[in-house]
Amino acid sequence: MYKVDLHTHSIASKDGSIRPEQYKAALEARLLDYIAITDHNRIDMAEDLHKQLGDKIIIGEEISTTDGDIIGLFLTTVVEPHQTPAAAIKAIKAQGGLVYIPHPFETVRKGMQRSQLNSIASDVDIIEIHNGRAMVQNRSQKAIVWATLNHKARAASSDAHGAQGLCKTYTILSEPPTRENLIDLLHKSQAIVARPPLKSLLYPKWNRARKQLKKYGKQ
Repeated sequence: MYKVDLHTHSIASKDGSIRPEQYKAALEARLLDYIAITDHNRIDMAEDLHKQLGDKIIIGEEISTTDGDIIGLFLTTVVEPHQTPAAAIKAIKAQGGLVYIPHPFETVRKGMQRSQLNSIASDVDIIEIHNGRAMVQNRSQKAIVWATLNHKARAASSDAHGAQGLCKTYTILSEPPTRENLIDLLHKSQAIVARPPLKSLLYPKWNRARKQLKKYGKQ
């Protein structure tokens, strides 16, 4: 069995702080077997770690669109942000990537709402039914219902922005994931959901503030 997290943020994200050595440590300790690095609007860290650690790192990107966030998995080039969802999806599919919808139905974060999801349903490959940081708003049940009605693969992911958020919420697969088999594997997967330390939920705000202070300190 293989423990897979399809939604994490490294130090390359403005609000992320997971360092390369922390990804490596999680994989070496078999706390996770495969990790997607899905930084906001960039893939450089994911590419670098994929070169170092091989297919255990999945190259992804959380893309800011005009109607909510979309994740592309198994990417080879960056998808430009601030496009419509349809344009972002076209760019993901053009490079053979998979379309993953993170934290759907949330409003505190930029989750896609029902009308938007319905309009792109035919192009969605995976929907996130459990998000490790969903505390203020937990829309898991809505996501499960939508996935069921639309026959979509589903995943549980940490959305970790710091190392303490890793290895709590993830998906167990029966085989190593690839671009070709991931959707089928997710249809018969097991979700593991555990609440991470409270500190990990505050990482995005803390990381943003810390990086801004560091930036101003250099000026």
